[in-house]
Amino acid sequence: MTPIEIAGPARGDPNPYRGAGGAPLIHTYSIVARDPESGQLGVAVQSHYFAVGSIVTWAEAGVGAIATQSVGEPSYGKLGLDLMRAGVAAPDALSGLLVADRLRELRQVAMVDAHGRVSAHTGQLAIAEAGHLVGEGFSVQANIMERATVWPAMANAYQHACGDLAERMLAALDAAEAEGGDLRGRQSAAMLIVDAASTGRPWIDCVFDVRVDDHPLPLVELRRLVSIRRAFRHKATGDAAFANGSVEVGEREYAAAERLTDDAEFRLWHAVGLVNAGQVDDALKIFRELFAADRRWLELAERLSRQGAMFTDPASIQRILDVAPRA
Repeated sequence: MTPIEIAGPARGDPNPYRGAGGAPLIHTYSIVARDPESGQLGVAVQSHYFAVGSIVTWAEAGVGAIATQSVGEPSYGKLGLDLMRAGVAAPDALSGLLVADRLRELRQVAMVDAHGRVSAHTGQLAIAEAGHLVGEGFSVQANIMERATVWPAMANAYQHACGDLAERMLAALDAAEAEGGDLRGRQSAAMLIVDAASTGRPWIDCVFDVRVDDHPLPLVELRRLVSIRRAFRHKATGDAAFANGSVEVGEREYAAAERLTDDAEFRLWHAVGLVNAGQVDDALKIFRELFAADRRWLELAERLSRQGAMFTDPASIQRILDVAPRA
């Protein structure tokens, strides 16, 4: 077993925190989970700590998800994923890493693997209130909480929430905050979700990777960012549908995206997708609204037409440009 490379306390030292050196004290609440339907793996977290997502959240498609907090040690993330990728079950990976860590009683770590096997550890020296609860395919954990009801509330919310993995993990975080959350308050939050199987391209396998590094209401902001990410996922599906000539699917996906964001650029690419699917008349309605609201969209449409990004004949391009109001 590869040891975690961090200095341990001096032999007989009554204060083990002394041996932690400059390790980040990430007192927080988090959840790791595998969705039984989609197979997606995820981790979500909130803390009174700057940029908590840069330390706590680890996940890899087809491998597992990890949260490492309390006296945070990122090596649990890297080494835990390495072990699970090699076929080691999450409980065995965590127990092996704990044996090699002289500061294990300061740690709080949770792991779930691609088969839904889960394990969690809360060291005896994690600052109260601290604890975890392992359920089927998930674990919730927290330390330095206002009260010991935080992690049971998280588990209950996750198990009874509706929606996809992201929505259910958000419900768990909201439940933690409703129970008092971090004794010190709130500052940052993050969510990382990956697909059930790896394509070998991590940028494709990542479903959600959103972070709120510093905000007075990090969970509110996290939910807003998750919503925007959903919009972009609908847009990508819509673009693919238009490119394949599936206009009905493209329209449905863009409608879903536009319900989630008021970003006018989504309307622009919706119109371009319609043009490229041969639906110029339908696209004209959108272009007319965009050009009337801001002539910069007209400039962008002209540039797209010059570079061949709208696959239609010159007469149709001119029809598009002609719907702009006169300057």
